[in-house]
Amino acid sequence: MNLKPISLLVVSSLLLIACQAQERENTKRDIGTLQSKYGVTASNISYTGTVDFRHAARVATPGVVHIRSTYTVDGQENGKNFYGIPDPLRDLLRNDPFFKQFDFQFPERKYKVVPRQTAGSGVILSSDGYIVTNNHVIEGADEIEVTLYDRHSYKGKVIGTDSQTDLALVRIDANELSYITFGNSDSVEVGQWVLAVGNPFNLASTVTAGIVSAKARNINILQDQNAIESFIQTDAAVNPGNSGGALVSLDGKLIGINTAIATPTGVYAGYAFAIPSDIVKKVVDDLMNFGKVQRAVLGVIISDLNSELSDELNIKRTTGVYVNNVLEGEAAQKAGIRKKDVIIAIDDMATDSSPELQEIIARKKPGEKVKITLIRNGKELKLYATLESPKEKTIAAGAGKALLKELGVELQEISNEDKQKYSIKNGVIVTRLYAGKLSEYTDIKEGFIITSVNNIPIKSVDDFISAVGSQQGGIMLEGIYPGDPTIYYYAFGMQGSSG
Repeated sequence: MNLKPISLLVVSSLLLIACQAQERENTKRDIGTLQSKYGVTASNISYTGTVDFRHAARVATPGVVHIRSTYTVDGQENGKNFYGIPDPLRDLLRNDPFFKQFDFQFPERKYKVVPRQTAGSGVILSSDGYIVTNNHVIEGADEIEVTLYDRHSYKGKVIGTDSQTDLALVRIDANELSYITFGNSDSVEVGQWVLAVGNPFNLASTVTAGIVSAKARNINILQDQNAIESFIQTDAAVNPGNSGGALVSLDGKLIGINTAIATPTGVYAGYAFAIPSDIVKKVVDDLMNFGKVQRAVLGVIISDLNSELSDELNIKRTTGVYVNNVLEGEAAQKAGIRKKDVIIAIDDMATDSSPELQEIIARKKPGEKVKITLIRNGKELKLYATLESPKEKTIAAGAGKALLKELGVELQEISNEDKQKYSIKNGVIVTRLYAGKLSEYTDIKEGFIITSVNNIPIKSVDDFISAVGSQQGGIMLEGIYPGDPTIYYYAFGMQGSSG
């Protein structure tokens, strides 16, 4: 009788048992790490090594609502007036001297009311009906309908909005509601499990899971010229209708408000972005108590440090926030911050990128004192700045000349007569071009009328300076040439943002 195969079988079985025991020990160790870092209880995790999302879903789902916004849109009947004359020709004839001499009257255009609806999500923050959502979900709405998890519907009232963070606070007349408590978005780590809860495609109370893919993402999606973007990036599936919904940790606490997706198709393609809960909490508190956000500024024009700048400064690190300019009379200048300084921390929180710095400042209030750690001439310094409220035309006053010089352009505001002549509502005209970014990277010509920057309408030279100076990354100029009906676009890179 040959016993060799049986012996091998016994040895293999013993090795398998030993491996399984070691795997259980590793799993227990991993669970201990989750418990200590994220407050996850053992009941949330199976010792088989699989993560259980049921607790988080039970906690978060009743606290997420469906929001339907209704707008009244003036839609012109058939696109023509009573005489069948298309609008552009009608407006031209109305101002024609030939018709004016006969006091010829064109009747006003006939319109019909066209209702339009959009849908999104919201998160209940208190038992008495305060709900946070995205500003773009309810902006300009005539009516807001809020439907709870139990399908009860209420009329929503806007308490306040903030376009710079794309957040809005809405309230419904209800009590004893289920709500989601705030978590700490600062403690969130890349690789951590998260759940997205919302109403994609009007599918009520949908839960998807993923991990945190990155933090402090700036994707240049918000169109406010002073927008604050420091998104949490996840791979949890988020689609149209999820906007304003909850991003929660495994203990069911709110760590972000789902806001955007990066996609070539308009639906989920692997990347979603949420506003960190620490920013949400600050904005909501201000809207609730003051009706608007009490925003603080440091008064610097900044960009990310890179290897080229590191070589120029003769420093070894390549992470940090490079100070392109310091605004005159602002908190940074008063604190002693200088151009070409590299800010590496605020209140001992690392600022490896511009969005991280902006996120930290966004959570502060005017009058707060902050400790700033920076590198200057290769040495680390600590300075203290008292943050201030934003001043009107801050960027224009403090850095406008330097910015225009960098672009190599002189601008002039167009007259009301020219606005009427060229059928535009706003714009500034390029009166002179010289050596700079515009002539180097675009084919723009003198005489071009800039009507918008990154979809921000430009009404004055100060508007242009603020719009360009507050952006980081790509800049898109839109406008026309006098006498040419074509709309032209010019794009170039512009490193720098305000904080």
